[in-house]
Amino acid sequence: MALKHIFHRILAALLISSGGLFNSAHAEIPTPQAPDTIAARVQACAICHGNQGEGTDNDYFPRLAGKPADYLYNQLKHFREGRRKYAPMNYLVTYLSDDYLREIAVYYANLRPPYPTPEPSKISQSMLAQGKKIALEGDRAKNVPACIACHGAKLTGAEPAIPGLVGLHADYISAQLGAWRSGVRHAAAPDCMHTVAIQLSDADIRAVSTWLAMQPAPPDATPAPAGSLKLPLTCGSQPH
Repeated sequence: MALKHIFHRILAALLISSGGLFNSAHAEIPTPQAPDTIAARVQACAICHGNQGEGTDNDYFPRLAGKPADYLYNQLKHFREGRRKYAPMNYLVTYLSDDYLREIAVYYANLRPPYPTPEPSKISQSMLAQGKKIALEGDRAKNVPACIACHGAKLTGAEPAIPGLVGLHADYISAQLGAWRSGVRHAAAPDCMHTVAIQLSDADIRAVSTWLAMQPAPPDATPAPAGSLKLPLTCGSQPH
């Protein structure tokens, strides 16, 4: 015990006597500072959505890059206000201001990383044909408009707030349609996606989700200009 006590006293004395040296050495080394840029501040998003918002191999983390800024802004607000429920997202945006959410949305809207190779599918040709019909023509018997009627002929979305559907995984699209159908996911009233989703059967959702995920992105995946589409439904998230 005596040797241990002596050792601690010597160590304390050395630290005290060299305090000035350590302090001066530390004073000469600047403290690293993270760059104060939006790219640095959204690194938390990159973990799930990719460094450029391109999405990841995880089916449920979608592409953000290139989607209209108003759409991304609306989704961030929906997560903050509980209209969309995913605990990590709800937590991340709980205390962020509207201005900060807008800045994040604009940042991702301006990114243009390459799109992934469309994913293959093993579902039957008849089911793919059903999905294609819903996407391109809709289903009049169920009052379901074609996907392209709102999301554009190239499925790249439309300004200011309609998202593109290319580059998304089938499981993600299916999950979102299911969430709208069950009421887990909400948009501003009138919630047109809920109106559409409640008319779709499980088979319809699987078919159209799979077909959409198989479509390649066009060379120019820019969203269609605002006002270029005459929407078949009134949507609360769209300007009138």
